[in-house]
Amino acid sequence: MKNLQTEYAGLKLKNPIVISSSSLTNTAEKNFKLEQEGASAVVLKSIFEEQILLQAQKEAAAMDSSVYGAEGGDYLFEYVKNHTLNEYLKLIADTKKVCTIPVIASINCYSSGSWTEFAKQIENAGADAIELNIMMLPTSKDVAFKEYEMRFIQIVDDLCKAVKIPVTVKLANNVGSLVYLVNALAGHGAKGVVLFNKLYPFDVDIEKMSYTAGEITGHNSDLSNGLRWAGIISGSVKDIDCAVSGGVHTAEDVVKAILCGSSAVEICSVLYKEKAETVIPQMLEGLSKWMEAKGYNTIDEFKGKLSATDESISFFERTQFLKYYHG
Repeated sequence: MKNLQTEYAGLKLKNPIVISSSSLTNTAEKNFKLEQEGASAVVLKSIFEEQILLQAQKEAAAMDSSVYGAEGGDYLFEYVKNHTLNEYLKLIADTKKVCTIPVIASINCYSSGSWTEFAKQIENAGADAIELNIMMLPTSKDVAFKEYEMRFIQIVDDLCKAVKIPVTVKLANNVGSLVYLVNALAGHGAKGVVLFNKLYPFDVDIEKMSYTAGEITGHNSDLSNGLRWAGIISGSVKDIDCAVSGGVHTAEDVVKAILCGSSAVEICSVLYKEKAETVIPQMLEGLSKWMEAKGYNTIDEFKGKLSATDESISFFERTQFLKYYHG
């Protein structure tokens, strides 16, 4: 086996395979097993700002205010919120007890608020890094797109000032000026970006005429967009690392991501379709064999060989099919 070590967002990884945030990483036992199967890091199941607030508000609203008063509702709100946060801190601590690989906490949020204080608790619980999932759809006609980007930057700036551990950002592919945003995030302290977050799949049931969820698990076709932007960003923003997420199902996909400048990959959907004890070793073995065939001894020797350059950027920017129809 070749030397598969890599560095991502200041974390030293034994290989590029990181397990993405999901129910696969919601217990210390599962995370220990993933490490045994070859994973180089785990991103813990996300804690959702929206979920905490809605649950706390729901339970507080259910109280009889005539008996407990307004202060009772406020107390219950804080209790529910703190109970959820403490459970998450316990997951971090329990995972750190059994795992030697980096443990990355995942916060899904849309505002700064109390998350800066919680980030400090995450750091104290032993997390090696924080991955921010900032999920916002620009649906208001009264809000300029730049305002959404500024909110991203403000949240990252606040958290990076609050903690010393690396902060990375998992982005959705609906951001308007992606390179501008990533460059700004790097300037405000972010150490890595994950390309891309999978938005909740939207669909319509035409028989019931109602909204429904689309296909939840990802497909190999999702990889293309991550490769494109990893190549563009790694070629132009030098102070931040990229990780490709979405569509990474094989060793060949891992190689492609690294060639385009990605320092690591995050995998999830493929582990729901196949067993981790099969998928991860196959990826690592395939990556090692490709390196052997090409004469590479380390990841760094070929990382970014296909990043965008002044000469190649036109290929990354190509969005039309003229090449295929011409002639």
